[in-house]
Amino acid sequence: MPFFAQRLITWQRSHGRHDLPWQGQDAYRVWLSEIMLQQTQVATVIPYYRRFVASFPNIAALAAASEDEVLAHWSGLGYYARGRNLHKAARIIAERFNGVFPRKFEDIVELPGIGRSTAAAVCALAYHEHRAILDGNVKRVLARYCGIEGWGGEKKVEERLWQQAEALLPPGDVAIYTQALMDMGATVCVRSRPRCAACPVQADCVAVQTERTAELPTPRPKKAVPERSAVFLLLTHGNDILLEKRPGSGIWGGLWCPPQFDDEDAARDWFLRSGMEARGGERLEEFTHTFTHFRLHITPLKVELARKPLRAAEPGRVWLEVGEALGGAIPTPVRTLLNQLQTVRPEPVEGSPRSGVQPADSSGRSS
Repeated sequence: MPFFAQRLITWQRSHGRHDLPWQGQDAYRVWLSEIMLQQTQVATVIPYYRRFVASFPNIAALAAASEDEVLAHWSGLGYYARGRNLHKAARIIAERFNGVFPRKFEDIVELPGIGRSTAAAVCALAYHEHRAILDGNVKRVLARYCGIEGWGGEKKVEERLWQQAEALLPPGDVAIYTQALMDMGATVCVRSRPRCAACPVQADCVAVQTERTAELPTPRPKKAVPERSAVFLLLTHGNDILLEKRPGSGIWGGLWCPPQFDDEDAARDWFLRSGMEARGGERLEEFTHTFTHFRLHITPLKVELARKPLRAAEPGRVWLEVGEALGGAIPTPVRTLLNQLQTVRPEPVEGSPRSGVQPADSSGRSS
């Protein structure tokens, strides 16, 4: 067995993590954990994972649930396409594989939201198959140990990392070895200030020997982060708020949000066309939500309505009590705003000139 693999297996048995709730579980739970752990830390995932399996203990339960139910359990975890794809995959498994998670790598990798590394992780951890993985943590470990330069997102660099991942696989104990790689990347060979003194393979690590642990792996080329703006129209009536279901694709796909607009003029035009009557309104403090590829500057406009307009009660829109809405499938910025509405409910300012939407009479004209 290669020195690298043997040392990692020995290290994992003594120093690796053994109390993660998905360890030693069936393929469904391993798959769920792998999807949740994509670009999300273990400490964040654990409570979501436990709540999720409590509500959806098996693939049949997940497949039978509605998308809203699934996304409500995903709310706050981010990267919501993961939740949508998980649900789609569960329905495919229920239909094509009688609700049993497939054993063949070729079948697993064809499921929505599952790539080569995730499929290999399920095969290795749940089925003990001889498969190499290459998630973000493993890329970092191999880039340092093998001295591989270049950003891991580039095709040629990724191919070299895959070659090393395959070459270093041990003939046996693949599940332990796979967990060891994950644990090493998460607890020892971390992005900044790696704990090289605690590393079982530091004697052969190219980055350690050449004093390049701070340089490897090569970071993603820096690009200017795009800045975007949006206006959220918080239409309230008493303790109720109007929410719209977002389209299935794009950010927050399938989630419930307040009506969103590019600017205050567009929000005002929509409000007036809808024939709504405002009892008062105010502009709440602007805040910024950061995504992976851009920053979104959100301006919330709170408008207290004199009555609930019939036109708002259309398919894809719903009036919910704020507390009930907090338990639904909503993104983090909306949750923040709803918590503010629930805890601090300022008196509306009649005809406030600071309101992004001016009060309107029953005909829809500005008063």
